[in-house]
Amino acid sequence: MASRTDLIEELMSRFPHVPREAVIKEDLLRGGLAFDDAALTDNEHGDVKPKSYFIFSFDHRTLPELGTAALRRPPEEIVLTGGPYELRRTVVSVRTNPSSPYRVGTDSNGQLRLFLDGRPIADVGLPPMPAYYRHTLSNGKSVMEVAPTIQWGYLIYLTAFRVCQYFGAKEECQYCDINHNWRQHKQAGRPYTGVKPVDEVLEALEIIDRHDTERTSQAYTLTGGSITSQVNGLAEADFYGRYAQAIEERFPGRWIGKVVAQALPRADVQRFHDYGIRIYHPNYEVWDKRLFELYCPGKERYVGREEWHRRILDSAEVFGPRNVIPNFVAGVEMAAPHGFTSVDEAIDSTAEGLDYFMSRGITPRFTTWCPEPTTPLGRTNPQGAPLEYHVRLLEVYRATMDAHGLSSPPGYGPAGPGRAVFSVSSFMDTLPPTDS
Repeated sequence: MASRTDLIEELMSRFPHVPREAVIKEDLLRGGLAFDDAALTDNEHGDVKPKSYFIFSFDHRTLPELGTAALRRPPEEIVLTGGPYELRRTVVSVRTNPSSPYRVGTDSNGQLRLFLDGRPIADVGLPPMPAYYRHTLSNGKSVMEVAPTIQWGYLIYLTAFRVCQYFGAKEECQYCDINHNWRQHKQAGRPYTGVKPVDEVLEALEIIDRHDTERTSQAYTLTGGSITSQVNGLAEADFYGRYAQAIEERFPGRWIGKVVAQALPRADVQRFHDYGIRIYHPNYEVWDKRLFELYCPGKERYVGREEWHRRILDSAEVFGPRNVIPNFVAGVEMAAPHGFTSVDEAIDSTAEGLDYFMSRGITPRFTTWCPEPTTPLGRTNPQGAPLEYHVRLLEVYRATMDAHGLSSPPGYGPAGPGRAVFSVSSFMDTLPPTDS
């Protein structure tokens, strides 16, 4: 293709059933976007909600390489509307890439626009600074550090443990930069708490509950790195579960409780449910057996792919199939050196995994892969997966859901183009409209 504009317009034409908003959103998520200095935030002292780095960097450069964007953060998300493609309201997670053909800047009238190949293609809205971000905990920590919100305020993201015990080349997932993200924030002198004390989480939630008068926040996710031994003397289910137990005791029913953890034995999963969690995300990362073993070596070593899948099915008996929503990282299927070399092969493999779970009433979801530069796969594949793969994945995802009579999963807010707030992939933007 002569330009990125040619590519997206060609794919919009070839796949008319995929919303054009989703085509642009996937391209932004896989390849990132650049910001003019005027479009950056004043961190926590301005009117725009800044990027919180809630678990991964989701950037195409390290902090030292981002320049001004490391000192004055970009916004957490942007919302796109209008332009020549007549985009409906589309919320997109910000993944910074100074080399991207997409750029957020001002036009001749001073209005914020998204430019592609130098041409304005959408109006840009920025997330307002929420009232609760303007308050601090009694120890001086910011709410953004302890309990940041994403998805335009819908989800409170509680990364209780900011490193992963899958460590080193023989254990770390080959696309994941959680450990480096923690290191780079510490090296930059930024506050980045490794293990968040339960009382700090409760105090931050108290502030959110008090100041979120419109009840925009509707769910929380408890997550962090995998625990292969113990943290604070606790194994994984009890470490993360104690947060849920404390939250549900203090704020019964205020938010939908979700946990992202390993695929654990049924007794541990039952404890999650007993602690008050209502949605369980035992992420399977990539479907293909060979790629799972190569790209998720720690998960293969400690649990194994077949056992991982068996535990996902077991967890559906505890939570109910609709409330088990495993994530996969869309795009690593095509990551060199071992990934599929054709879009057809990659889609066929991913579709097999979708059918396996959806035929059992379990609805996976996905995060669009961001090739962070400090990861093995990010270094080898700085361009990520082809946009065509991501567009076709949206098509096959919707078709597989329809074939099995499934609807949009709970805990993700409204579905449908112009309505979705889920910001790290476009799957919710492509589903039939719902309110929640």
